[in-house]
Amino acid sequence: MSMETTAWTSLYHAMNATDDRRPFSVRTLARIGRFARPHRRLLGWFLTLSVVSAALAVATPVLAGQVVDAIVGGSAASVVVRLAVIIAAIAVAEAGLGLVTRWFSARIGEGLILDLRTTVFDHVQRMPVAFFTRTRTGALVSRLNNDVIGAQRAFSDTLSGVVSNLVMLVLALIVMLGMSWQITLMALVLLPVFVVPAQRMGTRLARLEREAANHNSVMSTQMTERFSAPGATLVKLFGRPDEEAAEFAARARRVRDIGVRTAMVQWVFITALTLVSALALALVYGFGGFFALTGELDAGTVVALSFLLTRLYAPLTALASARVEVMSAMVSFERVFEVLDLKPLITERPDPVTVPEGPVAVEFDHVSFAYPSADKVSLASLEEVAKLDDRGGETVLHDVSFRVEPGQLVALVGSSGAGKSTIASLVPRLYDVDSGTVRLSGVDVRDVGFAAMRETLGLVTQDGHLFHESVRSNLLLARPEATEEDLWDALGRARLDTLISSLPDGLDTIVGERGYRLSGGERQRLTIARLLLARPRVVILDEATAHLDSTSEAAVQAALTEALAGRTSLVIAHRLSTVRAADQILVVEDGRVVERGTHPELLAAGGRYEELYRTQFERDPDEVNA
Repeated sequence: MSMETTAWTSLYHAMNATDDRRPFSVRTLARIGRFARPHRRLLGWFLTLSVVSAALAVATPVLAGQVVDAIVGGSAASVVVRLAVIIAAIAVAEAGLGLVTRWFSARIGEGLILDLRTTVFDHVQRMPVAFFTRTRTGALVSRLNNDVIGAQRAFSDTLSGVVSNLVMLVLALIVMLGMSWQITLMALVLLPVFVVPAQRMGTRLARLEREAANHNSVMSTQMTERFSAPGATLVKLFGRPDEEAAEFAARARRVRDIGVRTAMVQWVFITALTLVSALALALVYGFGGFFALTGELDAGTVVALSFLLTRLYAPLTALASARVEVMSAMVSFERVFEVLDLKPLITERPDPVTVPEGPVAVEFDHVSFAYPSADKVSLASLEEVAKLDDRGGETVLHDVSFRVEPGQLVALVGSSGAGKSTIASLVPRLYDVDSGTVRLSGVDVRDVGFAAMRETLGLVTQDGHLFHESVRSNLLLARPEATEEDLWDALGRARLDTLISSLPDGLDTIVGERGYRLSGGERQRLTIARLLLARPRVVILDEATAHLDSTSEAAVQAALTEALAGRTSLVIAHRLSTVRAADQILVVEDGRVVERGTHPELLAAGGRYEELYRTQFERDPDEVNA
């Protein structure tokens, strides 16, 4: 490795490492050891080969010096040829070992990435909805990408680098001291001139890199938000294109300026270190040559010392920044473990039960509930705030009790924020109650297994979410084993088969991000088709027609009639005209059920329901009379 290469390598690691000066955590090291344990055999071979490669790197300069001595001393040609063959064999061995070591490094590193990513992904999948309502998606994805890769470097780069550099440093120092302790000590005098600038320049460049990364992150967020379908629509309707462009351009110009400044600082740094390397070589050749002329050293020894100089400076420079690299890897591991240490609030009991066969009753028995505070479900780093919001824990449902008999349709109505959606979210255990019980056919939902819960319940929200995949993939999410006939049957019952069959790719048509290639009514009917395919025994509708025009609402209502037929149903409705035929209507206000009864009974009572109905009638008489 040349001095210039060493300089670039040192500079790169100093720029990209996180200089976090926290102490080593024994607990973190123990957890890292558990992740490394499945790869311990590969690690053993990897470290062994790294040591052998380091030893071979020191052997070559010694042999080169012997070749010079053989030539100067007039040795037989066979001696020079033999030494040359040995050097060639070592070169071939180094190349072969390099390939094998690289394979071990890649296998260990990629294996660790696989283990960490799957572990974090599986863990995040088990987190409650409250976790996702608070977490920034980009910050969470960063843990699965940047931090996992940063942790992987601890094994594939840092560990082997520390071991091989230590071995090379010790061997080179021993050999050089054996050849000439005077020249070795003189060469070491210049080491601070080589190492200190690398550390200081690296820190300076790291700050520039972080600033550029922050600007790039903001620009990326701006582009992600503005280039999505709803974001682009919002900008076109209410945005300020000129101001948006000016803000983006200002950050882009700052990134350009940082890039120019970084390039110049790097060039000055490399030029300075190249000069230092030249001075170090001049010192070896000058003093070595003098000693050789006075007969105190052989010419070959001077050549060997000049070659060994890089084997001395390179590992010393690398080891000087090893602490920063190790701490950077430790920080990456700790950021990954931070997510893994966040325990899911909703867990499955060890011996889950199933919901009894047949029609299902839904019962709320004196249920009270408060949304969990941020410290129970989130991390400040994932919300990208300095401190978590400590608010929360205020009770939003108070002693709620009602029962939906098998096959009944019960509607929840009331003001916005009254607690209707909260009630609906407790049935599928998106949250757990604080007191009281939610039951399905007499079974506490906290005792029901997750698989049984998915088979029993189906939920359609006002903004039915679709993945950026095909119609087929979005439907098969409900029942992966469904046949082609099942898919078309569900689409037909959702009044969507004609539209899908008219598309060029049919079931393989990509619906776009969040389904935005479809209209609101089409998107909602596709989510209803997905529910029909799942064949749940209990259906929960959370304002499924809230944002649709009258034409789309009529199509969706026809699909919903099909979806609700013969099933126990809990329906949240804003438009009271849609729930007049409900078996029972519950009026929810301030987290309490304040009225209950049928549509005629509640109108006759002249209470809150009658007030809501009259207000809506005055606003839209045609809708209420529909």
